[in-house]
Amino acid sequence: MFLAYAALAAAILIGVAGQLLLKSAADAPTLIGQFTHPRTIVGLGAYGSAAFFYVLALRQIPVSIAFPTVALSYVVVALLGVLWLGESFSLVKGAGLVMICAGVVVLQLG
Repeated sequence: MFLAYAALAAAILIGVAGQLLLKSAADAPTLIGQFTHPRTIVGLGAYGSAAFFYVLALRQIPVSIAFPTVALSYVVVALLGVLWLGESFSLVKGAGLVMICAGVVVLQLG
């Protein structure tokens, strides 16, 4: 079971990297430029890799646990958006992130 959760963690972290790569390429002057930007291409490849690890995780983890756990990626992306990209943060956003984490913990306990 450890390897299944390791695969799920890898899927989450690689998906986070893909999201940040897509965001970092969002400053291209045109839509075509954005889609052909190397960071967009690598970001999409990261999503494909994340899907591979997610499928591995699903072999042992029920989807009713695995899929909600992927919501942790929202927390990581939001925090990295603040820390690396200078995006805004508020108490309301913080409360939402805490609720996501609490929900994942409750699911894991159930």
